[in-house]
Amino acid sequence: MGQFGVAVLGVLLSVLSFHNVLAIENEKLLSSQDFDYGDALGKAILFFEGQRSGKLLARQRVKWRGDSALSDGKPDNVNLVGGYYDAGDNVKFGWPMAFTVSLLSWAAIEYQTEISSANQLRHLRRDIRWGADFILKAHTSPTTLYTQVGDGNSDHQCWERPEDMDTPRTLYKITPDSPGTEAAADAAAALSAASIVFKPINSNYSLRLLSQSKSLFEFADKYRGSYKNSCPFYCSFSGYQDELLWAATWLYKASGDNKYLTYVTCNQGWSQAVSEFSWDNKFAGAQTLLAKEFYGGQKDLSKFKTDIESFVCALMPGSSSVQIKTTPGGLLYIRDSSNLQYVTSSSMVLFLYSKTLSAAHMDGVQCGSVHFYASQIKAFAKSQVDYILGNNPMKMSYMAGFGSKYPLQVHHRGASIPSIKAHPAKVGCNDGYSIYYSSSKPNPNTHVGAIVGGPDSNDQFKDLRSDYSHSEPTTYMNAAFVGSVAALLARNESESKCSQ
Repeated sequence: MGQFGVAVLGVLLSVLSFHNVLAIENEKLLSSQDFDYGDALGKAILFFEGQRSGKLLARQRVKWRGDSALSDGKPDNVNLVGGYYDAGDNVKFGWPMAFTVSLLSWAAIEYQTEISSANQLRHLRRDIRWGADFILKAHTSPTTLYTQVGDGNSDHQCWERPEDMDTPRTLYKITPDSPGTEAAADAAAALSAASIVFKPINSNYSLRLLSQSKSLFEFADKYRGSYKNSCPFYCSFSGYQDELLWAATWLYKASGDNKYLTYVTCNQGWSQAVSEFSWDNKFAGAQTLLAKEFYGGQKDLSKFKTDIESFVCALMPGSSSVQIKTTPGGLLYIRDSSNLQYVTSSSMVLFLYSKTLSAAHMDGVQCGSVHFYASQIKAFAKSQVDYILGNNPMKMSYMAGFGSKYPLQVHHRGASIPSIKAHPAKVGCNDGYSIYYSSSKPNPNTHVGAIVGGPDSNDQFKDLRSDYSHSEPTTYMNAAFVGSVAALLARNESESKCSQ
């Protein structure tokens, strides 16, 4: 054999070796343990009842919570009672709340059958409506949207149950003179997505959601300006073009009006290849939705299909264009602070795009010299869910109340102080910090379903209430998990049918 033949043989062997490594990795992912995904879904949905603000329903299942913030909006003579506390504090941030509603609605739309089979659809719809109703209240005029209730700085200096809260309930809003395109467009997306959820069961409510969504989108697009009200807690880093595309896409899906399709088509130059999907950056979400339209025949949307495949290639281990590293235990690691928010949102997108590929009879995604089948993309997303539920080096679940070992000191004011029903006396700011925040004991209330920020880059986790970067839950982290774990119910169903 000549030198050329030797060289060709060497290349072939290296390619075969590389594909063998990928096959082994994929086999590991597919053979990883399964969990009770129905139980995980139910608990992830239950979490939102522990985050509710306002007058709670008689059928409230999280019994350690009570009514709170019943005068929100009074300084401006508006009713802003309700909605969700976004994390372990007592502030209502409208922008991430809208993202939460969008994600929960997306899950309800894509996995309605699976969620219904787990008897969770009615609970999920109530969670969606609780958030959507608040957004409707907050949109007090065509060009006014209240985006925050509560002062973040004073709230963060206080450790109180929501039921005892006496920190200022400062109001923040966007108007033509003080715009916030990201927040208005995200609210529009949330109401459009929710309108699809409620269309079969409450057409009047669905139409109201869609009407308000159109108004919010017009406001967002006409008075363009980046949102700054919630800084330093929620600052826009990606600009507002992603939110405008996200909102227009949901409006097209909800209304069928071609003007929104024209909008995204004419503005597809805004779309960027990204490696995260988050409350700040919606590009990957819009791209996932629009790639589905591309495969449905809208060939003008090819850039969105190309960009979402770049997202997949940036995440998949073994990809020749991988950008996001994984921990030694196999967890996607994007940022140290609340990293699991990016894991759950990425997993949701990977599941949805693999579903789109399968439905379109496409054999996968080409990442440079490496090809990933839809089944491999789904298997990797499953590995992320399984890591969160307990298949990790710490051998613990990162969801409170799931499995035999989970975080006991969740960074959450209401969960870390005895329930007002068990301890009716007021617990003030300072007592909350000195007695409960600083306690080394487990929280008196298990916030069932709460997914915490997660481990560090070496898969280590210290269960400390004070370590908010790793121990605090958020609504949008759980919402994306709902959309991820629901995909695995479809897997369980198909397997059970085959085994009969």
